[in-house]
Amino acid sequence: MKRRCCDNGKRAKYCKQASKQASKQASKQASKQASKQASKSVAYFKQAPLPFIGQKRMFLKHFSQILNDNISGDGEGWTIVDVFGGSGLLSHTAKQLKPQARVIYNDFDHYAERLRYIPDINQLRQQLAVALADCPKGKRLDKTKKLQLIGIIEAFKGYKDLHVLCSWLLFSGEQVKNIEDLYKHNFWHCLRQSNYPSADGYLEGVEIVCESFHQLVPRFSGKEKVLLVLDPPYLFTRQESYRQEKYFDLIDFLRLINITKPPYIFFSSKESEFIRFIEYMQEDKVDNWQAFDGVERIVVSVSVSCDKKYEDNMVYKF
Repeated sequence: MKRRCCDNGKRAKYCKQASKQASKQASKQASKQASKQASKSVAYFKQAPLPFIGQKRMFLKHFSQILNDNISGDGEGWTIVDVFGGSGLLSHTAKQLKPQARVIYNDFDHYAERLRYIPDINQLRQQLAVALADCPKGKRLDKTKKLQLIGIIEAFKGYKDLHVLCSWLLFSGEQVKNIEDLYKHNFWHCLRQSNYPSADGYLEGVEIVCESFHQLVPRFSGKEKVLLVLDPPYLFTRQESYRQEKYFDLIDFLRLINITKPPYIFFSSKESEFIRFIEYMQEDKVDNWQAFDGVERIVVSVSVSCDKKYEDNMVYKF
């Protein structure tokens, strides 16, 4: 009897532990399921919700592959810093793929502010669509029609998005600095045929900052489990689409190169001669050349219009 009592006590203790373990496991699975469900409820964007020149949508497949190859699981313990955040598409993709990583989006172009005004943008689009109903798509507009559209834009009391207006009314790829400059150009009927979808959830879970790369990069560069995503304005190219006080010049580029440490993913265009610069660094062993030794490269050909193409590069090192 005494022995049985002892066995029953052990069995009771074991059952209690097993119950505790099962409860813990169930809680963990429920939490995982909830996280999965929440992730499913957020739309996965394959392009930025609003127009942005150089949003890197053509690189998403490669970018995603590199993240999955080099950052295991859900990214727990990692920090991904999108230094020149632009449209936030890379930040969005990183957060979707690595939901437990800390993703920092440097919104130097105030793109997140634009997303809040999608209802206004759609309202203006509808007004312009009425005026353009009798005009063939893709054709240059005459002076009378142009003045009519300017009148509609001027009378509109809501938010006017310059990037969007350029995509609707200017020849493919053209950008301007302000709305007055827009009015000086020929107008074309490139108006989008439908409203922009909601951007709900696009930047969910992403930390938004607005800082110069001079301040941001040194705080994170070279630290363990910190990935720098670098997509600066390209050298020797037009930079009207970037909202900044001054041109991103050669000095800025050299400073960025000198403070960049792996792991990083660096974007550039063929025109900026970044690849040639890396080769020069290796040959002459100039400052910080080790950071770019043994880099890997992916090249994508991008079409701006039917007769204009250019090459973009993605260089990375982990």
